[in-house]
Amino acid sequence: MEYSLFTKLAAEFFGTAILMIFGNGSVANVELKNTKGHHAGWLNIAMGYGFGVMFPVLMFGSVSGAHINPAMTLAQAINGLFPWNEVLPYIIAQLLGAALGQFIVYLTYWPHYKETEDANAILGTFCTTDAHNDKINYFLNEMFGTLVLVFGALCCLSLDWGKQDYAAASIVVGFIVWGLVTSMGGPTGPGLNPARDLMPRLLHAILPIPHKGSSRWGEAWIPVVAPIVGAIVGCWMFVIFFA
Repeated sequence: MEYSLFTKLAAEFFGTAILMIFGNGSVANVELKNTKGHHAGWLNIAMGYGFGVMFPVLMFGSVSGAHINPAMTLAQAINGLFPWNEVLPYIIAQLLGAALGQFIVYLTYWPHYKETEDANAILGTFCTTDAHNDKINYFLNEMFGTLVLVFGALCCLSLDWGKQDYAAASIVVGFIVWGLVTSMGGPTGPGLNPARDLMPRLLHAILPIPHKGSSRWGEAWIPVVAPIVGAIVGCWMFVIFFA
C-alpha cells in the first residue's frame, strides 16, 4: 500500500519523537539527580536507544520506511534509493519530531533538572559530546558508527529475509543500535543522527534550566556532518554489494 506524503511525514514526525523519548529519556533517567534510575548505568541507556529505534521501525516502517534520521534520508537519496522531492519534507518532519520528543523529556524530568547541578550531566540528556574533547575522534566515532548503523539497517530491512519478515528485521535493527551504543558509544554517546543531536542542543540553549552550562555550539557541526558522511558510505556499500 502506498501512503500519501502527509501520512509518511506524520510517521517520520512521530517516529523521531518516540526515538527521543526512549533514547534521551533513558539518559535523563540515568544522569539526572534523584530519579528512580539514577546511576542505573550504560546498559539502561543502550536499551533505551535500541528500543527507541526498534519501536518506530516496527510501527512505521511500512508507512514511510521509518528513516527517523536525516542522514538515512540523504544517504538513500544520494544512492538512488529514495526520491529527492521527498527529502526536505522528511528532514523537516524528523527535526520537528526530535524537538517534540526532547521537549517531552524536558517536561517529564523538570523536577530533576532543577535538582541537578552537574552541567555535563544535563547536557548529556540533550546532545552528544566527545569524552576526550577531541574533535577528530568525535567525527570518526560518529561517522563509523552511522556507517555501521545504516549498512546494517539496510541489509536487515531490504534483503529478501527482511522483506519477508519485516518485524523480525526491525527487531534486529533495534539490537544493532543497542550494540552500537554499548560498543562505540563510549567516546561520544553516540548520536548517529543529526536530528537527534541538533534539535535537542537547540532546546538546551533556549530552555530555562538551572546550572545547564554551555550548549557547545563550536562542535555542534560534527554530530550533523559526520553521521551524514557515514550514512552515505554505508548506503553506498549496501548498493554496491547487495542491492
